[in-house]
Amino acid sequence: MPKLKKLTGRFAASIKVHKIRNKDIVLVLDFGSQYTQLIARRVRESKVYSQIVPFNISSKEIEDIKPKGIILSGGPLSVYDKGAPLPHKEIFKLGIPILGICYGMQLINHVFGGKVKGSKEREFGRAELFIDNNRDLFAKLPSNITCWMSHSDEIKTLPSGFVKLAHTLNASIAAFGNRVKKIYGVQFHPEVVHSQRGTQVLTNFLFQICGCLPRWTMEKFIDATTSQIKERVGKKKVILGLSGGVDSSVAAVLIHKAIGKNLYCIFVDNGLLRKNEVTSVQKTFKGHFNMNLTCVDAEKNFLSRLQNVTEPEEKRKIIGDEFIKVFKERADKLKNVSFLAQGTLYPDVIESFSPTGAPSEVIKSHHNVGGLPKNLKFELIEPFRELFKDEVREIGKHLGVPDAILKRQPFPGPGLAIRIIGEVTKERLEILREADERVLDEVKKAGLYYEVWQSFAVLLPIKTVGVMGDQRTYENVIAIRCVSSVDGMTADWVQLPYELLGKISNRIINEVRGVNRVVYDVSSKPPATIEWE
Repeated sequence: MPKLKKLTGRFAASIKVHKIRNKDIVLVLDFGSQYTQLIARRVRESKVYSQIVPFNISSKEIEDIKPKGIILSGGPLSVYDKGAPLPHKEIFKLGIPILGICYGMQLINHVFGGKVKGSKEREFGRAELFIDNNRDLFAKLPSNITCWMSHSDEIKTLPSGFVKLAHTLNASIAAFGNRVKKIYGVQFHPEVVHSQRGTQVLTNFLFQICGCLPRWTMEKFIDATTSQIKERVGKKKVILGLSGGVDSSVAAVLIHKAIGKNLYCIFVDNGLLRKNEVTSVQKTFKGHFNMNLTCVDAEKNFLSRLQNVTEPEEKRKIIGDEFIKVFKERADKLKNVSFLAQGTLYPDVIESFSPTGAPSEVIKSHHNVGGLPKNLKFELIEPFRELFKDEVREIGKHLGVPDAILKRQPFPGPGLAIRIIGEVTKERLEILREADERVLDEVKKAGLYYEVWQSFAVLLPIKTVGVMGDQRTYENVIAIRCVSSVDGMTADWVQLPYELLGKISNRIINEVRGVNRVVYDVSSKPPATIEWE
């Protein structure tokens, strides 16, 4: 459910808003699986709204939400491990259909008195699933399909009332169900693309078992969210940190639709932007959308704070702090400003901290999440906090945001500061800015700009020896990063044509003063992240 947020310390707590009654909700209880977000996405792709919540959510909270179904995610632990995450047992007495996936299945078996033991042969990767009963959960499926396994424990004995629905060569019970209680479990991961017909398994659960209707659409999200924002904000003013990227741009248009001239967009020229960024943003939002837009030249303050700073987390927090200072100054001049709006996305939240309390690791703080100061004086409006990039683009399309913005490749909030490894200086920014422009220019000329997720340059903290014009050089190294992705949660490096790589390298070395070597990053996410810092 889209929510307004109010900051309390590092974490954002929900401001109470009216529940959206025009859609069904399925809750995904997060037990720390790397695929939890993928489960939520698959449900939404079936036009049913899903919300990820902590594994230890109370039965009372669940009853208040009134979900049509509950999915228990996988997780890295065994149900017998010390400290293994366990839900409140009362959730199994609510009469709400439940589907357990991997750890979630083993958890159900354990709670109801079945036995779980370590497998003699662990299953990781593809496996052949033999369906023993093709009713409800496996309806409209063939007798055997390929599925994706990732487990070292298995079900040995079933609890009373449960029946086996499928097996593999290594797992005698790979799926089970209790049709009276409408509680089911699968040992495999139907949410990953490697599981053949996995989406069918999930839609069977959603539509046949839970009785959901496919009515979660972006149009309804827009209507519900604008109504909530309008009601909450009233006649007060909202400032929005506009970067010109997809997320903040669509957020600006959505909030402008809700409150009109009470939205004040602030574009901060922090000296960390791409070439010609300021002119482009002014043209789009003052001209096309006729919004209140103020451009603030804060380059001197940002670069002064970043002087001698090399640690990525410190960079992000400094940048977040400086942004807030600018917003506070502008808010004091405007008066009656109570809200700060941001285009925060769900992947930003996930990487900054575990949003659900599940046993997962902080990867890096995003300047608009973990980088915000503890004593923030504004209430936060983050309409996309639980959405993915492709969902935001779809919203933007419905709102009439130009393709030039919607199809724009993501650009990090901290800007070029996190694409400069090491200290950020004006000289190094200029080198990276020029190199980055040539990367983008050649990718566009090759017709690949809209085909890839991101393509950009990174300035490394080393210099190498070269020969230019029969003279020895000792200059900087630029890394090129180009990845494909759907939502930024995972990404693969793109196999750019050698000819294109050659053109980019030649242009950077010949046209950007201070660079004598170019390398290409061939790392995927995971284990790497898309940005270097």
